[in-house]
Amino acid sequence: MVFQVGSTILDACVLSILKKGDTYGYKLTQEVKQHLEVSESTLYPVLRRLQKEQLLETYDEEVMGRNRRYYHLTDKGKEMCKMYELEWEKFSSKISDLLKGEDYE
Repeated sequence: MVFQVGSTILDACVLSILKKGDTYGYKLTQEVKQHLEVSESTLYPVLRRLQKEQLLETYDEEVMGRNRRYYHLTDKGKEMCKMYELEWEKFSSKISDLLKGEDYE
């Protein structure tokens, strides 16, 4: 991918994935990597920061004798996700029009 992905886009992607349901870190990073070229080492700090900002919470579950940390979207996280969706529609539309040479007013 030619375009660099900023932290706001990563935040929006993570929150959007969690909107579908709780999931654990590895699965979450694999889903993001299907759409963006990012490393796992990039995403775990994003998850910690979103947790610190109270946009998501964690809980642990035992799976096959091992502890697995799950991420859950908070109400505040759901609100932020909705805001990102609305802002993305405006932003992506303007950029698409600009790149296509169309009038974007």
